Amino acid sequence: MFKNALHPLLHLFIPHHCAGCGSDIIGRQQVLCMHCINRLPVTGFHHHADNPIEKIFWGRMPIDAASSYLYFSKDSLLQHIVHELKYKGNKELGLFIGRKMGEALLQTQRFQQIDALVPLPLFTARQRKRGYNQASLLCRGMAAVLSLPVLEQIIRRHTSSDTQTNKNRIDRWLNMQHKFELQQPDAISGKHILLVDDVITTGATLEACGQQLLTVPSTRLSIMTMAFTVK
Repeated sequence: MFKNALHPLLHLFIPHHCAGCGSDIIGRQQVLCMHCINRLPVTGFHHHADNPIEKIFWGRMPIDAASSYLYFSKDSLLQHIVHELKYKGNKELGLFIGRKMGEALLQTQRFQQIDALVPLPLFTARQRKRGYNQASLLCRGMAAVLSLPVLEQIIRRHTSSDTQTNKNRIDRWLNMQHKFELQQPDAISGKHILLVDDVITTGATLEACGQQLLTVPSTRLSIMTMAFTVK
């Protein structure tokens, strides 16, 4: 009990390392130093209709709004951050970025009618191996700012899929067909759902999941991702 009480105090005075550059930082809630925070490539898409993320889904799936918080490019600070989040077990980083995403959405009226957050599900075996779903961490960070529920049991990914990394848009879409199954459709009936993921490239995975969510009567869908891949 004493150890648990002391832990937050130690964070106030003993430095830990920035997940971006590795420099020492002090502060329990900080996982990135101010230098790295200021270097985050914010898109500003959430302020604008017909932004590049919304255009991805034109003619493919009806959505109310869509945005990505950051630009993703190879050999960048953000690539390192994504690697830390997905493969190094840095859960606090997911919560931190999620809070930043939530703060961004508070700046616009375009995402003010959301009823609940739904993280894009991982295949069960992959989530068990990783120990968490990074999209769920982003949702929890956003929920802390937006005061919205996170619905993690609504839809599941019932089969694994090949890696999407080297596939084109059509191959990615084909690779994701019939991968998602609704678990609790009544829980989202008549609601406006914000589907959340980490990085969007072609949108094939989000489309496959979103199409299943939209089979529920009177459901509306918006999309938010941490990052958008710059080609």
